[in-house]
Amino acid sequence: MQTLTTLAYRFSLLGFILTILPIIENRSVSAASYKYFEIEPIAAQITQSTGMQLVTLQNIEINQAYVSDLVQQGKEFYTEGKFSDAIIVWQRALKDSEDNQLRQAMLLSNISLGYQQLGEWDKAKSAIASSLQILASQPNIKGKLKIFAQAINTQGSLQFALGQMESALSSWQTATNTFSQIEDHTGKMSSLLNQVQALKALGFYHRMVEVLSIIDLSLQTQPDSELKASGLRSLGDRLLLMEDFPKTKKLLGQSLEIASKLNLKSEIGATQLSLGNLARAEYDSNAAFKFYNAAAGNATSPLRKIQAELNQFSLLIEEKKFSEAQTLISTLEVQSDRLLPSRSAIYAKLNFAQHLAILAKQNTTSKQDLLLKSANILAETIRQAESLGDRRAKAHALGSLGALYEQSQQFKEAEDLTNQALFIAQSINALDIVYRWRWQLGRLRYAQGDISGAIAFYSEAVENLRQIRNDLVSVNAGLQFSFRESVEPIYRQLISLLLLEDGAISSQKNLKKAQNVIESLQLAELTNFLRSDCLSANPVEIADVDRRAAVIYPIILEDRLEVILSVTDQPLRRYSTSINQKELEQIVDELRIDLREPRTQDYLSKSQTVYDWLVRPAIADLRKGNIKTLVFVLDGSLRNIPMSSLHDGENFLIQTYSVALTPGLQLLDPKPLVREKIAVLAGGLSEERHGFTALPNVLQEIKNIQAQVRSSRELLNQDFTENNLRKTLLNSPFPVIHLATHGQFSSRVSDTFLITWDGRLNLESLTQLIQSRGQDKVLELLILSACQTAVGDNRATLGLAGMSVRAGARSTIASLWSVDDAATALFMTEFYQALASGKTEKAEALRQSQIALLVQTKYQHPYYWSPFVLLGNWL
Repeated sequence: MQTLTTLAYRFSLLGFILTILPIIENRSVSAASYKYFEIEPIAAQITQSTGMQLVTLQNIEINQAYVSDLVQQGKEFYTEGKFSDAIIVWQRALKDSEDNQLRQAMLLSNISLGYQQLGEWDKAKSAIASSLQILASQPNIKGKLKIFAQAINTQGSLQFALGQMESALSSWQTATNTFSQIEDHTGKMSSLLNQVQALKALGFYHRMVEVLSIIDLSLQTQPDSELKASGLRSLGDRLLLMEDFPKTKKLLGQSLEIASKLNLKSEIGATQLSLGNLARAEYDSNAAFKFYNAAAGNATSPLRKIQAELNQFSLLIEEKKFSEAQTLISTLEVQSDRLLPSRSAIYAKLNFAQHLAILAKQNTTSKQDLLLKSANILAETIRQAESLGDRRAKAHALGSLGALYEQSQQFKEAEDLTNQALFIAQSINALDIVYRWRWQLGRLRYAQGDISGAIAFYSEAVENLRQIRNDLVSVNAGLQFSFRESVEPIYRQLISLLLLEDGAISSQKNLKKAQNVIESLQLAELTNFLRSDCLSANPVEIADVDRRAAVIYPIILEDRLEVILSVTDQPLRRYSTSINQKELEQIVDELRIDLREPRTQDYLSKSQTVYDWLVRPAIADLRKGNIKTLVFVLDGSLRNIPMSSLHDGENFLIQTYSVALTPGLQLLDPKPLVREKIAVLAGGLSEERHGFTALPNVLQEIKNIQAQVRSSRELLNQDFTENNLRKTLLNSPFPVIHLATHGQFSSRVSDTFLITWDGRLNLESLTQLIQSRGQDKVLELLILSACQTAVGDNRATLGLAGMSVRAGARSTIASLWSVDDAATALFMTEFYQALASGKTEKAEALRQSQIALLVQTKYQHPYYWSPFVLLGNWL
């Protein structure tokens, strides 16, 4: 194999195109570059990312100047990313501290943090256990309590990294209480911010909001200082992870104002970088460029400067401003050369190399030069990682170099490098790296014709993703935007391989596995959307839920549409259509537009086309199974069209079958609706509010509900406020909630909301309202009768699914677009009439209501009746 010294020069002769490597980010605030730096293990970075105090690097007073110097030197090494050097220095200080047990405990806590950064988990565990054992034998004096609080904070970060979320939360709560006891405000804020991470990972949103409020209130009451400015920025960065953009903007604005008033240049630059990330998240590239440029100007270190410039560089490439991006290269090369060896410097260089490779794909004249630069940078990062003893950074660099060989079709060398990277990543239990290199090995095996070997590696990668799903949503600020590039393709490519392995007719074993992978992809998408692994997955078989229901799983692949059909007492069946993804999505998008035009019949041919893809091949099996309900687990853009509108040339699908949607059987609560006493809370707006048009027929809609369901309560117009909803649900936990108001579903949590009289009710607020009913009070049915999906958002229905599962609703009925509200009122009257009879399943009640409109000349166009969809339990 080529040596790293000659490798870069060989690349210049190959003329290959580099793959777009997984986008990575650095979690520390000093390296904040929203979605562009390495995903760090949360263990050691949690406290550092607060920006207020590196709480695990204690500043306690000690007697020996020599030992004090070693402690400080170790701290400097640590903050520079030289973790191995920091550990060596602290271990030297530990040997010279045999006469001071408190000092030993402090140093062991620091050493544990260093090992966490390096992924040396056993050594980290041993060090923190020794620290806490020493502290347990010491009297409760103030000096001991400070060290104990910081050590227990370190223990929490280790527990979090190892997936022990409840234990981590408990440790951080203990740290917070101890810091409060000794009136250490900085330590208290740091441990509270850590609690936010744990609460978010556990899905305890109400408690998380309470803790964030405590932090905010505490910071607001402090006098202006550098600590307050950095604390506000850190809190803003956390809220940015949660897509709470208004609060993020407010906090970062306050931070910048304080930093500017106190002339804190470093803090000004750091906050401007965060503001650039916020603008980017809001798709305001012009503002992002301005903030990044200002951050680079105010940077007080080469690392800070290059991070801001790299964000400019990557944003220019993202915006396809390739000529402008090219002009930054020489400046970035100079900045890169000035960086002292450290993990942050390595990740900055990896980032630079990755984007040079992307730019090379767009620039044929400079392609070879750009590839040569990228290869040289990667070779240098490997050398630096080796010199630092940083195995995590080395695993990234080696794997990235393997990707270059992969694209040059030098598969043996690529496998060699990738296996080296995988071995290192496995040795430090870095599953967030492991999955990437297993994915890469799967691609390499497939490229060499070994489909079975490829499936094995892909399957292992998917399992790794399952194991770290919680870490990904908690750590990586950019995953919401890179999910489609660095996670989703693994699932789709594995499904494609499983369905190809045995030729045209896949084995039942492979079909079953493909079905499970589709379910896993649905769960991963929702987890990513919600930014929390709060979903409980319990696989069920359709035969155990409804023997007269069939499940249809379409999956959109690059070169074809695959469909798996599941019918009780029949083997799984697969059928496919040869159509590329772009063409399929164009047809689906056009159908969605045509369905919303009630004056034309342009939708019909496309509706029949999609019917031919999804349903026609299954008709014989459906008839054989005496099926009456079709349950779709939809994929991609197919989610944006109502399946009830599909047409066989004579009838709409809804005229033959009841139709339901689900994000997967594993998220299905299979219990049927309890029909003895249906009680409904009906709320809504009939008047114009917050820029949204009036819905005059909402009055009739709610009046009709009251006529059909005696046990009902209304909250209309001025009474339809968030506070009134909360009070009403606390007093009477209605099993059915009907909200007749404007709303929007989006692929972004921040753009998914309902309108109340006093403002917007976002996803988290709605979740808290419904959960306030009590854990034992099941929400049988949530109806959202005047909502729509966001225009131009092909994944907007993720917002509908996300709202449904986060609310804990067994079933949700909602509209995919805004419908004539007179038609909606009539539809809802028919629906409740069928539901209140006590004999009709929800899917059948929906079908009867849609047909009631369809048979009327005025409403026969699918624009009026088809957008109402049932998500979840259809019984």
